[in-house]
Amino acid sequence: MLIDTHCHIDAAELAGHAAALRTQAALGGVGHCIYPAVEVANFAAVRDMAHALGDSYALGIHPLFTPQAADEDLDRLDQALADALRSGDTRLVAVGEIGLDYFVPAMLTFDARAKQERFYRAQLKLARKHGLPVILHVRRSADQLLAGLNDMAVSGGIAHAFNGSDQQAQRMVQRGLALGFGGAVTYERATQLRHLCTTLPASALVLETDAPDMPPHWLYTTAAQRLAGVPQGVNSSAQLPRIAQLVAQLRGVDVAELASSTSANAVRVLPRLSVLLNDQIGL
Repeated sequence: MLIDTHCHIDAAELAGHAAALRTQAALGGVGHCIYPAVEVANFAAVRDMAHALGDSYALGIHPLFTPQAADEDLDRLDQALADALRSGDTRLVAVGEIGLDYFVPAMLTFDARAKQERFYRAQLKLARKHGLPVILHVRRSADQLLAGLNDMAVSGGIAHAFNGSDQQAQRMVQRGLALGFGGAVTYERATQLRHLCTTLPASALVLETDAPDMPPHWLYTTAAQRLAGVPQGVNSSAQLPRIAQLVAQLRGVDVAELASSTSANAVRVLPRLSVLLNDQIGL
């Protein structure tokens, strides 16, 4: 069984097609998906989709959504986490998607950078308060994310779409994090990412799509192609089996072995999954 550890199924690009795409993914062997929130406004959407489709969700405020977030949103997140845990909602598995983004130019102004760093650390504090792991957005920010984890240790989680150095990867793993690999690894030019994918121990990897973002190479069209009217394919969890085949090929292992190890890793770093997946992966 494959687990898509990161899918934004409530995104506008998938509106009206989410259930059909989830069924298509299941037919390909994707047994479970995790839907991270990005802002308070979509907390209910990811929760409801997880319950409707038999999957899991995470609650958090994405760094790219911090400019418009109010400080009170941290209180709303705290309350939403407390309510889910108090009600026994086993489908809540993490605080996420949280983190830091030092790639988007608008996020690099003094005020934007300070606010996203403040929200990141505040959400680490909430993850620790509620005993939950985290799903981290890592974009040219690995060292700063690690600094936050040094100051506010949490119970593991996933460094989503990680593409840092070998040393940063090792430090993430030492912090109890697994590293997410998805569509970006399918591009031949992604040499560092492919290096990490082949050299990290099997225990460090989980699979993801980040759908509808981060499309694999077979869905991607260039700007020139799009101007000529060639549409870009829609990324969804249904692409995970093909991504897994490529990762297995890069690592020189059977895809069934990769599916087994990455699913076990997902359950290890997101322990609340074990309640839901006990029968499916033979825990």
